[in-house]
Amino acid sequence: MLARSIEETGIPTVAVVFIKEHAARVKPPRVLWVPFPYGYALGRPNSPKQQTDVIRAALTLLNSVHIPIIEEYSENSDLPTQLVQSSMTEKVVRKGKSAADEITALRGYYERWIEENNGRTLVGLSGVPQRQFRGLVRFMEAYLEDLSNSYEKIPPGMEVGRFLRLAADDLKAFYIEARFCQRPEHTDNDLHNWFWGETSMGELLTKVAKKLESSGDERNSQGIAR
Repeated sequence: MLARSIEETGIPTVAVVFIKEHAARVKPPRVLWVPFPYGYALGRPNSPKQQTDVIRAALTLLNSVHIPIIEEYSENSDLPTQLVQSSMTEKVVRKGKSAADEITALRGYYERWIEENNGRTLVGLSGVPQRQFRGLVRFMEAYLEDLSNSYEKIPPGMEVGRFLRLAADDLKAFYIEARFCQRPEHTDNDLHNWFWGETSMGELLTKVAKKLESSGDERNSQGIAR
């Protein structure tokens, strides 16, 4: 494990994990287990008090004399234990707008989100600017028809499956941030129910995930569909 290799150089490490059973089996030197869903290692977004508390709890483990050690973070939050995934929703996609047209319709809300949050966004992993997401969607649609289709934005040396996973993360973030700007009262699972159950983009990404799975790329497939 990476933590052990780092420790061998004399640098102490702390891991923040979501699944305690995995940590118990792997036995990294110092572990803080948090009762939050995937993607929320420090707790709820925009909650600096809780996030700082998680970081302090993790850094406190550096004082531990006896290792390996697994410490449980005791404070819960109002986050759901699991965020809604594609397979958990009833599909009620409203026909009319394609995924590309949805992007155009949501762009103003996304850009307002950027403005209201001092430029902070989770969009950017794929390297494709959000203003070029319509072209990204066209590539995904072409990929479903023929796996050999290429796209000029894929970084040299990166596998298509890995790029599709990063691109899917960007598209999901774009939609969720835009929707939260529209519906600030919505909970995390409200947003994910809407994305996976009511948008053409959710439908498209579900198809891309299934295509990757059928081609043997189960790891990236699972990353897209959650």
